[in-house]
Amino acid sequence: MAFPFISELKRSWDITIIALLSLILAPFIYVFPEDTIRLAIGLPFIILFPGYVLISALFPGKDSLDAIERMALSFGSSIAVVPLIGLGLNYTSYGIQLNPILWSLILFIVVFSIISLWRRNTSTDIFIPIEPKAIYRLIASRLTYGSKIDQILTVILVMAITSSVIALGYVVTTPREGEHFTEFYVLGSGGKTENYPNNLTVNQSGQVILGISNHEYRIITYTIEVWLANLTYANSVTTVHNLWFIETMNITLNNTPVNVEDDWTKQYEVQYNISVPFTGQYKIWFILLKDGQPYSGVRFHDYASSEGKDRFLAMLKNSEEYLSLNLNLRIIA
Repeated sequence: MAFPFISELKRSWDITIIALLSLILAPFIYVFPEDTIRLAIGLPFIILFPGYVLISALFPGKDSLDAIERMALSFGSSIAVVPLIGLGLNYTSYGIQLNPILWSLILFIVVFSIISLWRRNTSTDIFIPIEPKAIYRLIASRLTYGSKIDQILTVILVMAITSSVIALGYVVTTPREGEHFTEFYVLGSGGKTENYPNNLTVNQSGQVILGISNHEYRIITYTIEVWLANLTYANSVTTVHNLWFIETMNITLNNTPVNVEDDWTKQYEVQYNISVPFTGQYKIWFILLKDGQPYSGVRFHDYASSEGKDRFLAMLKNSEEYLSLNLNLRIIA
């Protein structure tokens, strides 16, 4: 006898709806990434659908599990299945990314939906899809006629399911701010971490690219201070022999969200020209201040014997408040 697929789809409407909603979720993620429908479908897609189709495939009979037990196991199984799928993807070339996780879960749900339909079709006393009135009558009968232990367990189970759904819904719909941080980087003239102008002649111009991305969840005015230093290190002590102030640059940037789904994109970059009017072996320092008071120094004045030295060393030590980058420079005649 042929499998009456269409008839079973109508009878098992719960499985049919879950499979269709899972397939509908994919285009909404790609076309409307911030849409409310994505959140509305995405929440049960993670915490209910995988476990529900799995439990339906394992226990198609009505007498195997009642509605309350079935829902409790569906939530619990989903919480177990989703991390296991992610763990498996972590050991593949795809990794834990949006696309492989999304399509792996969709494939899991569709496959087990088909198995559930087949199991229900070959079973005699199948589970009837969820009916609110039937669930209410079941809970009421357990609270009225069941033993004290059954009554207590029923109350605890209903409260656990309800609180879990509310808590997860709140977390998903009102996400917390992520970590606050600033990206600060220096690239070679080709836009890569190579080909830095480490060897120059006097007054020769060398180019680097300075980049900043604001992920601080507020508007920030950044200041880049540029210093040229002749330093030595011994016994964990930094000795400043020469410290020349070069210049400052100010940039105001809005917050830009961290995009973990697509390729990295820059927010602000500027080409900076390095030019030194004397010979020697130095380090050029780029120090980033956030809403700080920039130093008002004289260009190429030596501040090694002034308060400028103490300020410079304090900024290098305070890596939480100040970001610093440096390049080695060899200047010849």
